[in-house]
Amino acid sequence: MIELTVNGERRALDIDPSMPLLYALRNSLGLNGAKFGCGLGQCGACTVIVGDEPVFSCLLPVASVGDRHVRTIEGLGSASHPSRLQKAFIDKQAAQCGYCIAGMVMRAQALLERVPSPTDEQIREHMMANLCRCGTHMRILAAIREAGRAT
Repeated sequence: MIELTVNGERRALDIDPSMPLLYALRNSLGLNGAKFGCGLGQCGACTVIVGDEPVFSCLLPVASVGDRHVRTIEGLGSASHPSRLQKAFIDKQAAQCGYCIAGMVMRAQALLERVPSPTDEQIREHMMANLCRCGTHMRILAAIREAGRAT
């Protein structure tokens, strides 16, 4: 039995401790925001926040989470009440296909929690681990800048 705190809720899961966190979130908890992209930690589509760090949930065994809290895109806001960052992504039309966006938002959220008004250089460096194949990188950067200015 594995116990996780996900989006503020403590959950007990009867799963293999070596299962990647991504599959526990999607298959056991029904949290489908984080996506399977590459399975190698090279694209960032599966990014969630564990503790205060963005992580590739496709690589992290669920047993390695320990007592750290897990946050997913579902824990940031909703369609009717988006978080400041989610609203900036909407306003800047930063999503095209939408596949990478949950991971992008989660990585950006971790940055904004550490650096509320990051420079363009800080944003670019922090976001390098996540890829967008549709090419909306400039809009994603603009959304993060806007959310940072709103603090």
